[in-house]
Amino acid sequence: MTTILRRATALAIVLGGALMLQGCLVGAAVGAGAAAIGGAAAVTGAVVGAGVDAVTTSDEETKARREREQRAYEREQRRCEQRQRQGRDC
Repeated sequence: MTTILRRATALAIVLGGALMLQGCLVGAAVGAGAAAIGGAAAVTGAVVGAGVDAVTTSDEETKARREREQRAYEREQRRCEQRQRQGRDC
């Protein structure tokens, strides 16, 4: 009878330990999953933020673009005037 009791006690300890380890493993897996999701969320937020920044323009960017366009237009007008003085079409 003592052998059966020892085996039952050993089996209970092994099963109890296995159940406790499963809890640790599940906790570790959940923690790792949450860290991965949190990291992915941070990356996604950065990508979305960069996308919004790429789509929107600031006042300085708009002003600089208009100035570049104005300079290009004036440059083309001067070239056209020079061609007309030389008797060529624009």
